[in-house]
Amino acid sequence: MTDIEIAQRVPRENIYDIGKKLGLSDNQLICYGNDKAKINLFPFKLNGKLILVTAMNPTPYGEGKTTVSIGLGDALQKLNKKVAVVLRQPSMGPVFGMKGGATGGGYSQVIPMEDINLHFTGDFHAITAANNLLCAAIDNHIFQGNQLDIQTVLFHRCLDVNDRTLRNVLVDHRKESFSITAASEIMALFCLADSLSDLKKRLGDILIGYNSKGEMIFARDLKIEGALTVLLKDAFLPNLVQTLEHTPAIIHGGPFANIAHGCNSVVATKLGLSLSDYVVTEAGFGADLGAEKFLDIKCRVSGICPDCIVLVATIRALKYHGGASNVDLSDVEALQKGLSNLKRHIENLKKYQVPVVVCLNQFSSDTSSEISLVQSFCQNLGVDFSISTAYADGSSGAISLASQVLCACEQENHFQLLYADDLSIISKIEKICCEIYRASSVRYSDEALEKIHKLEESNLSYLPICVAKTQYSFSDDAKKLGAPNDFSVFVRDVILYHGAGFITVLLGNIMIMPGLSKHPNYENIDLLNHEVIGLS
Repeated sequence: MTDIEIAQRVPRENIYDIGKKLGLSDNQLICYGNDKAKINLFPFKLNGKLILVTAMNPTPYGEGKTTVSIGLGDALQKLNKKVAVVLRQPSMGPVFGMKGGATGGGYSQVIPMEDINLHFTGDFHAITAANNLLCAAIDNHIFQGNQLDIQTVLFHRCLDVNDRTLRNVLVDHRKESFSITAASEIMALFCLADSLSDLKKRLGDILIGYNSKGEMIFARDLKIEGALTVLLKDAFLPNLVQTLEHTPAIIHGGPFANIAHGCNSVVATKLGLSLSDYVVTEAGFGADLGAEKFLDIKCRVSGICPDCIVLVATIRALKYHGGASNVDLSDVEALQKGLSNLKRHIENLKKYQVPVVVCLNQFSSDTSSEISLVQSFCQNLGVDFSISTAYADGSSGAISLASQVLCACEQENHFQLLYADDLSIISKIEKICCEIYRASSVRYSDEALEKIHKLEESNLSYLPICVAKTQYSFSDDAKKLGAPNDFSVFVRDVILYHGAGFITVLLGNIMIMPGLSKHPNYENIDLLNHEVIGLS
């Protein structure tokens, strides 16, 4: 059966019963039907252990990070632990594009799969609407006399669809470029705010442009932050759903990790930590992007830190990074070479002083000798190793992983950030590029250097860095697989996300509005006998 067929055939528990597993009363839930709800409650005392799931650099075969996260949550529940799986909401860009949805797979999924992958409870639409209302207000202010003397507009429109045509458009004789909603600043600040008042402040702090004197103009100067907060007040409540095995799952926010900070909302994570003993969450794409941003941005802002990090790998992905072609994944030599990618991620994660467990997401094509090779490799590096077959076996396929993780959560944890707040912007960029990506040098465009200088002059160098780059490689070149050395990365542009509280750095040719492939997923999606088919 396909993922969607499995998801549609599993009976769902009433969402009130799922809420009771977290100690939620009926009046603390705002139901959307009987299988999803908003949690009308904000975090209180944080008691739980936080488990971060990340992965090696992605390949065309998929590494199953979300599948492992959900399977781990189900396994912890099977071991009688009070657990919440806390995930990001999928963007409809990849759902209809190339990557597909993000609700897990096989017998390790969150449901209702169709709703979560599509409109869900409307959060993405609310964020898109707030973003574009601010854009309309900027242009209206200019049209109505431009009392604020806006000369340079920096804030742009967004849409939750992959549409490369919108990368460069003319708006009233002004060049503008749309971003996908998952990369918008409002999505970023929405996911980093810890209360409605904090959300309102961050909305007001959005830098919208400069006047003729080169002075910053903010969204609050338009007196619009109140209206934007009203648009987002319902969306700001985290969403409660369930796994196939009826483990509570909180899904909220959805920034990409290749072009944004890649973490679900702070509110959702803290809510999970206040309602359960264990929270399983994930960071987007490879650990060089998602985990680095989770640790250096989300943890820095929120004051939380993981008790354990699970690093997901697959035999097929390791072979691919070792040079095996798409048609020859039986290449054992490629597996040996591809382990360099895994090694680099392990070394990077150890810099944060948090216990690490490597999880091999096992496929039926994996041989016992291949698995033993990876296991020995990890043991020689001093990291715990486990296997998950949750895709095929559900929670029972992740019991061993859950036991390893429970032990890791009790180990000593001396969490530390990669860089200090008081470093210069260039020092922070080079810390990430040289220590995490292992670049030998960093080059900058003249425009990027000018913007960095302007940010330093404005006393904004204390902000953390969010690097936007390809997810397929440690470098800014998607074709450099494995663990490349002696390469240079190119900082093309720098964007201040003042409301979100970080500086976005664009490497290479990365785009913040993806395009569609030649044969997008929407070709497979349809409605047949009132059931959605083809969604993955």
